[in-house]
This record gives sequence, C-alpha cells and structure tokens, in this order.
Amino acid sequence: MQEPKPTTFGFQEVSPAEKTRLVNDVFHRVARRYDLMNDVMSGGIHRFWKNQLIHTMRPSAQTHLLDVAGGTGDIAFRFLQACTQSHVTVCDMNPGMIEVGRDRALDRGIVKNLEWVCGDASVLPFTASSFDLYSIAFGLRNVTFREEALREAFRVLKSGGKFFCLEFSKVHVPGLKELYHFYNFSLIPRFGAWIGQDRDAYQYLVESIAQFPDQQQLAVEIRQAGFEAVQVQSLSGGIVAIHQGIKR
Repeated sequence: MQEPKPTTFGFQEVSPAEKTRLVNDVFHRVARRYDLMNDVMSGGIHRFWKNQLIHTMRPSAQTHLLDVAGGTGDIAFRFLQACTQSHVTVCDMNPGMIEVGRDRALDRGIVKNLEWVCGDASVLPFTASSFDLYSIAFGLRNVTFREEALREAFRVLKSGGKFFCLEFSKVHVPGLKELYHFYNFSLIPRFGAWIGQDRDAYQYLVESIAQFPDQQQLAVEIRQAGFEAVQVQSLSGGIVAIHQGIKR
C-alpha cells in the first residue's frame, strides 16, 4: 500500500495523520483564549474582515449556512444577527472549540436556528446538496487535505449554492509586505506567549500563513473543485482575501 504523501505543519514536513493530530492539539490548547488573541493580533481588524464576509454573503430568510471550522461561533453569530430567519450549522473538528462556541451562544441568548456538529472539513458528515451557503473563515489553511475539503464543500451545496472562504493571503503592497512579515514573525509569537500562554501555537499560526497559497492559486484550486464564477476580494492590502464561487 502506497504511503500517503507528506504535508506541512507550519514549516515542518509531517505525515497527514500527524498534521491532523498537531492542528487538533493546537486548537485544543488555545480554544479558551482564541477570540481574545484574535483581537490582540489583529488590533480588532478581524471584526471588519468578518463583517465584510457577512456583507458579501448577503444573509436572507430561510437560508441554511454551513460554517466549517467555525467552532467559537463568530461567523454564525454574525450571520444570524444579520437575518434571524436564517439557519446555521457550525461544523468543527475540535470539540474544545465547539464547547467554547456553545457557551458563547448561551451567553448571548442565541439558541434558535443554530446547531453544532463535530466533523472534519475533508469528510463532512452531511448528505449531498444540503446547504444554500458554505463558509470557512481562517480555517482552510489548517485543513490537512485542502483539495478534498474544497470538493466536500462543492458536494454538500445545493445547485446554485455559494461557497465563501475568508483566509489570510499574500500582501503585495510595497512596504506593507515587509512590515507585515516583521510583525508576524517577531511579534505574534511573543503575544502568543504573553497573552495566549502558548508561543508554539502562534508560531505555527504565522508559519501556516506563510505556507498558504496566494489569491490566484487558491482561486485555481476552487475552480478545480467544480465551482464557477470564482471571485477574489483582497482586504487590507492583501493581508486577507475573500474567495467565492457558485455551484451550478
């Protein structure tokens, strides 16, 4: 039997099984401080990025969204607040992240039209053609089998359904690119040690960003999964990008 091809965990070359285990361990360790660290690392700008994603998705009544790798609920809560008659299923492979999300939902009184499922983006536990929309925010780069995850997104969407991905991308603005690189590799691991109490987890974070495809390459991969009318919107000089596509 052929050995599975190695993949990357940050800058390390590891087996696919090892990457899955290591990523799960990272998010188990940071789950309770995940949202606080998002505010610290981005200076709160992640809220603008997520709001822009919701605006692009255009929530509407009777729409069923599958939010993958959305454990702590940030996208789900925003979507339901934008349209209380919509429905969201959050799917995350990490039980600790889901636990945090459920607690936050109870604290906010968000219990209707929201469900939580523990599952892998590469092998989604849903039947084909089940959802109107699919979103994955800051999760795709952590998936062990990205190609399979994109195909699964295509599979579970209904005909006419839309795919959305918000993810770190590549900065092309002169000056900002160098500053961003310095900030990521010099400061974020320190914030992770001081505030997140886990330097290694945030070292992985910045390495995973550096390893992730740029805007154009990810658009190619989304088309290869079957999506049409693929569009890319870069935000904050390319620090992040929103990719979208349609299942015909």
